Amino acid sequence: MKRMHIHLSVDSIEKSVAYYSRLFGSPPTVQKDDYAKWMLENPRVNFAMSSHEGTERGIEHIGIEAENMDELAEVYGRIRDAGGDIYEEGQTTCCYAQSEKNWTRDPDGVIWETFSTTGEVTHYGTRIDAEKIAAESNEQEHCCQA
Repeated sequence: MKRMHIHLSVDSIEKSVAYYSRLFGSPPTVQKDDYAKWMLENPRVNFAMSSHEGTERGIEHIGIEAENMDELAEVYGRIRDAGGDIYEEGQTTCCYAQSEKNWTRDPDGVIWETFSTTGEVTHYGTRIDAEKIAAESNEQEHCCQA
């Protein structure tokens, strides 16, 4: 079963963890100095946050997490059917996890991540490069442009 994903960029992990732990009624599933994640069941959401210099605060991106590669292929197919621009990232390490992923932008430029996590790692890994996603997407005619 797929899970909605929301990733925030925050100023203070400590303050944000305290706030969201009270809001969700539970501590994070994963917590590091620069990252926290809740795997909520009701609603079924992967809610994550990170704190890095030079990033705008607020919603960094949203997405869909697939539980396996078959579900991920299904989501990729829906993106293609919708005519969405796709930035293929493939196997990558990010957010203390090993994942297979790609990125897309909706008609208004909202960045969506689609991924399936295949394992955990001990370091944060590489971050999303929103400018690269935007640049690659702008090279293609978007599905909904006139």
